[in-house]
Amino acid sequence: MIRRKALVVGFALVSVAASLCAGDDGVHTPPVGSAERDGVLAALHAEYTTGSGSAVKFKVNYFKVHNDWAWINVTPLDPSGKIEGEDWPSLLQEKNGKWTTIDLIAIANDIDDPVGPMDPSPKFLREVRKRYPGVPSDILPKKGETEE
Repeated sequence: MIRRKALVVGFALVSVAASLCAGDDGVHTPPVGSAERDGVLAALHAEYTTGSGSAVKFKVNYFKVHNDWAWINVTPLDPSGKIEGEDWPSLLQEKNGKWTTIDLIAIANDIDDPVGPMDPSPKFLREVRKRYPGVPSDILPKKGETEE
């Protein structure tokens, strides 16, 4: 009987560990300095600075990750900390260890939504989910939710 209980507990622990290793850890905000956070920010940095050579830093306003998808909203800052551009909401997907951005402006243009990802309406978010069915709804910003 004790052996059977130990076996059941062992299987439960293995199950939990496998779930955590598979990345099925629910919606979260990656902590500062984590590889996940650095990977998302590096992808944004590469896209923002292409052709400009800007030494931009990002102030993170909103950041949620779940199942290889991330929604982040950043404010670009110059090296002195002054705002360099408009807030930049982005949807990213991780494939083979590399984060890539999804063109949210194209979605907004296609559905004639002038605000698009800047203040995502339910219509805009439905279109995002329609085009990218794997996007978890729990990473999408809710009205008025802008803080990390």
